[in-house]
Amino acid sequence: MSLMTDKQTLTDLNIFGKRNDDGIYAIFNRTYTRGASELLEEMFRYPLADVKAINARSSIIRAFASKDVSFPYDATWFDAAEQYLQNTDERSRLTDQPDTLSRKLNSLITGDTAFKAIEKGVESLINILQTTVNFADSIRQRVTEIPYSKELETIDQLLKIEELQPLLKVVTSNKLSFAQVAEYDKVLRFRHRDSLKQLLQRIYLADVYLSVARIAVSRQFTFPVALERELQTVVLEDFYHPGLTKPVVNSLKITPDGNVIFLTGANMAGKSTFMKALGIAMFLGQMGFPVPASKMEFSVRDGIFTTINLPDNLTLGASHFYAEVLRIKNIARELSRDKYLFVIFDELFRGTNVKDAYEATIAVTSAVARRKNCMFVVSTHIIEAGEVLKEKCENINFVYLPTLMEGNKPVYTHKLLPGITADRHGMIIIKNEGILDILSRK
Repeated sequence: MSLMTDKQTLTDLNIFGKRNDDGIYAIFNRTYTRGASELLEEMFRYPLADVKAINARSSIIRAFASKDVSFPYDATWFDAAEQYLQNTDERSRLTDQPDTLSRKLNSLITGDTAFKAIEKGVESLINILQTTVNFADSIRQRVTEIPYSKELETIDQLLKIEELQPLLKVVTSNKLSFAQVAEYDKVLRFRHRDSLKQLLQRIYLADVYLSVARIAVSRQFTFPVALERELQTVVLEDFYHPGLTKPVVNSLKITPDGNVIFLTGANMAGKSTFMKALGIAMFLGQMGFPVPASKMEFSVRDGIFTTINLPDNLTLGASHFYAEVLRIKNIARELSRDKYLFVIFDELFRGTNVKDAYEATIAVTSAVARRKNCMFVVSTHIIEAGEVLKEKCENINFVYLPTLMEGNKPVYTHKLLPGITADRHGMIIIKNEGILDILSRK
């Protein structure tokens, strides 16, 4: 079962980044193999939505993080093996006669370059097979009583294939003869190709786990605990945005009696960064990955949807306000399916006038507050809406990010506090930048 999400949410949370090197995925991608990198990307595109699966993955990565387990393979082996196994053309099959004439005929038929590719593929797979025997033993000795034992059982079964046993005893430092290459090629590429592909996938999975475990250790991330949906609980302590070099940590608790977080704060107070940090923590938690926090417990969601950096839809001729309306309409459809969702609305209806935004913020927030099976975070500049919502809804938790004044200079603490703020410092910032002075010059 996969978590429901969409492109807008992945963009808002910067999951993959603009250049695939500055997003959340890039933080965790310290894999050695191309196959593991692709598998990690798939995990980010399809987070989990099952309590047992999330906790199982988390426990595996936690176990790897607690032990000194290294990845003992040469990454070039996998590129050669993958390319080799992709060639299933029967015409490229080598005959195994050892005499020189047969070898020369085969060289003429397959070509010297083709033979070398086969030879390299065979040698790489032999290296992988032999290394996997020791790797599996190493994991078995260091990591016990976790769900990864099922993966080890599968690896063991694949390594026990009868025709692979001679390859496990080959002395890899000795160059293979033509007859050996031909015989092993027959076994590897044409008889047990599917089994070897399965084995490679399990090695890639181990590469992913070890990569994520290394990040958890080096960044001191914590491992989340997934709870049942119905508990409607999130406990996050000292969480922060992993993309910041000097982050300010915050803590937050969501309960059934306060499943709507109403966030206020002045411009530049850090509302968007706070909401992104929260969204990223929930997203990583659903993956069973370690999160930038000191503690996390959360009720599993069926879907996560955010509206933080919503662009105008110029191709449809839609204004920013209409794009907001369409976005909320799409999320409303998801809410109508009675799923357990986590939804973030940053600055509802910023694309329209203050009066309409005030009325719409109250109307939409009141409506979503009736969805007791979901969790919402709503931010706004319109503090008057918060005063009305206090009277209308009992399950809203009002919090804000304060601004302190040092003379005429606003200072932002980025520390979450309970309540609603009346901070408005837009004109002070405009004056401090001397904009009015510049405009008044003749």
